[in-house]
Amino acid sequence: MSGFIYPPESVYNLLPKEEVHTQRPPRYMSKFRPAVVLEKRSIKEAMKTMGPAKVEVPPPDKYLKKHSNDSKLPEITQCSKEGRNTCAVRKPPVPARTDQPLMGLHTKRDFIRTASVVPMKPRPACVDTSKGHKQPLEKSGLLPEYIKKKDYGEVPEYLKQRIEEEQRAHEENLRFLKDQREQGTIKQLSDEERQSLIEGLKQSWDQLHHDYQGLSLVTDTMKKKAHKQRLEGSMKQLETDIKFLERFKTIYIPKN
Repeated sequence: MSGFIYPPESVYNLLPKEEVHTQRPPRYMSKFRPAVVLEKRSIKEAMKTMGPAKVEVPPPDKYLKKHSNDSKLPEITQCSKEGRNTCAVRKPPVPARTDQPLMGLHTKRDFIRTASVVPMKPRPACVDTSKGHKQPLEKSGLLPEYIKKKDYGEVPEYLKQRIEEEQRAHEENLRFLKDQREQGTIKQLSDEERQSLIEGLKQSWDQLHHDYQGLSLVTDTMKKKAHKQRLEGSMKQLETDIKFLERFKTIYIPKN
């Protein structure tokens, strides 16, 4: 069965029908159209080509001749020649035949040596690119300049001053410790006391580390977070103290 739907057949459909022609309204025309057309013709259409539309053509007898557009130099006149040869400063007069030349003039210039001097050689350079770019060899870093200096291998002055200041501070510290020992205000830890102190700090660190390992994996409360931070801070402080005691062999503490 076809999917198209046909209208029902009727006898009236066989009668011819009159065509109805719809009449369109007249097209809108602006009242300013003639003025616009005149303005367009007067402004745009006059310059449609390259240059003015109408150019005066030269007559046939005024054709382009050879060297007619060349620039012409000013003609040389007698006045210009005289002005060119004149000089504002007067030259000294020619010495007379009876004038005596100056005698007794001496100079320190060695003409023989000046005549025999070898011409200056070009400065050595190095080419560092494939396009021929070159630079002076002295400042290129390829010549051993620093090992040829007079102070090569010597300790700089600022390092000497720093060593002297450290030595002076060390001597002052030793003098202060000596005075304190004589007064009896401090005492020196023995090796046994220092080792026992280190062992005690390590045991405390082991105990804190054991407690830290037993913490919960989830720190979801403020109490857990504070406890974890407190353990971490204590362990870090113990590590600093242990490194300090292991680094320095001589340690002084107050007696009281």
